[in-house]
Amino acid sequence: MLKIQRPYLIFTGDTEFVKTARGVRDWRPDQCIAQYRYPSNPIDLGLPEMGFAEAYEAGARTMLLGGAPAGGGLPEHWIDDICAALEAGLDIASGLHDKLADNTRLRELAEKLGRNLWDIRSVKQSFGMGQFERRSGKRLLTVGSDCVVGKKYTALALHREFSERGTSTSFRATGQTGILIAGEGIPIDSVVSDFISSAAVQLSPPAAADHWDVIEGQGSLFHPAYAGVTLGLIHGSQPDALVLCSDPTRTRIAAFELFPQPSLAECVRRYTDAARLTNPGAKVVGVSLNTSSYSDEDAKALLQATEDDLGLPCVDPIRTGVASIADAVLD
Repeated sequence: MLKIQRPYLIFTGDTEFVKTARGVRDWRPDQCIAQYRYPSNPIDLGLPEMGFAEAYEAGARTMLLGGAPAGGGLPEHWIDDICAALEAGLDIASGLHDKLADNTRLRELAEKLGRNLWDIRSVKQSFGMGQFERRSGKRLLTVGSDCVVGKKYTALALHREFSERGTSTSFRATGQTGILIAGEGIPIDSVVSDFISSAAVQLSPPAAADHWDVIEGQGSLFHPAYAGVTLGLIHGSQPDALVLCSDPTRTRIAAFELFPQPSLAECVRRYTDAARLTNPGAKVVGVSLNTSSYSDEDAKALLQATEDDLGLPCVDPIRTGVASIADAVLD
């Protein structure tokens, strides 16, 4: 499992596509020392501007490539600066499709200096086939009616809510931004398909009986391209509780117009059935909706109607918080 040394210097270079940088800044501001951007870049993360040596002296230990140029490639004109950061004492972390370790100049310099190049999308470890016996501790997994419906955000919000209530809890990251927020995790969609469930077992090991692992979901059982990773994550996680995430404005699966969005009731049934293969007690405990395109009045009515229809607490983690779901899980 990846374990990245923090705090971060966030590098955005000259790209304005900084979703990863914003996610880390929003959820782990205490782990963000400073930003480094080129003069032409108008995107300001609201962090101090520092050079590489200055950031290291201020406590930064890893430079996070927080921007994503078009196509996810590693721009050649960034290489000199990444080398300078390595020489200043910083490790480098990246979620780009182009691997840091595939760049000969970066790899050889990192080896010479004893620095780490963290390619978040790469999985270097192997995962043996487990027996999937029940593990101690409790687990909550976020799942979705589709992709990009708030699974990571909902998981982070629930982890924070649990922590603020004094509950022993860990956020278990499965995607690149989640891993950079947590500082560790497994990029589950990069694991060989036969071993996704086994990877999920390692991600969420046995814990104290009252400890809750909040696991970041990936994909969707209803997505024709990504259902496989979702099912493997469900079986390996053995969740006691599932939280269903959805975007109520969608009528079709994103980018797959031939596939309609399932009803929330069907999602509850199908996810419960899938999870009970490895945890017969698994159940859906709440619903998280993205109501950002609704007025306050319409959002309130939709959340209430969904609660009434499903008999489950329904929230928008940004508008309402997730307290009612936490109540259902912890009380």
